[in-house]
Order: sequence, then structure tokens, then C-alpha cells
Amino acid sequence: MAEMTTQQVAQLMIGVARAQLALIDSIENSKAGFKFTHVRPTLETASRIRSNHPETLADFPARLLLQMLGRNPPDLDRVARELEALVSGVSPVPPREGAAPDSGAVSLDMTQS
Repeated sequence: MAEMTTQQVAQLMIGVARAQLALIDSIENSKAGFKFTHVRPTLETASRIRSNHPETLADFPARLLLQMLGRNPPDLDRVARELEALVSGVSPVPPREGAAPDSGAVSLDMTQS
């Protein structure tokens, strides 16, 4: 099998997220409020979006589906960049306030020398 590029994996992940979103939308059509009452809280837990842990590849699919639930779904280039950053070990998002600093992270605080 040929090796897949990050761009191809991102396309695949977006396709899977669209399929999942179609299922969620079909349930939402038969039971109003399902998406934001049941699905969103469960996805937030699965994605660990509220935790102070760094993002991981395991959290990425749930985070992608959460983004698909919003009004502006992520574009392919953004997904590919985030995926590339996760695979390379570089955090695509700066750590949240109150999170423990990464030991290898470079501080952008210009008040320190």
C-alpha cells in the first residue's frame, strides 16, 4: 500500500466527520435538541476540550466532529496543519491559561529575558 500524505489523511478524516455529522443531523431531524443536548456534551468529554491536557491524536477526531457541528466547518488546509502539528509533536494550539507549561516549550513572554 502506498504511504498516505497528511493532506490525504486530513481529507479522509473530514469525510468520516461529514458522515458522522449526517447521522447526527438525521437524528436531530427526528428528535429536536438531540445534537446540543446529548451529542455536544458527550463529544466535549471525548475530545477532552475542557481539560488542561495537551491535544493528542486520540482527541483529534472528536475535536474535528465538534468543529463540524459549528457554523463554519474547518477547511482541509487547517485540518492538515493541525494533523501535521500533532504528528510532529508540536502543539497546534497554545496551552490554556492555568495549564502547566511544556518543558520543551519556548516562552513568548517578552517581560522575561
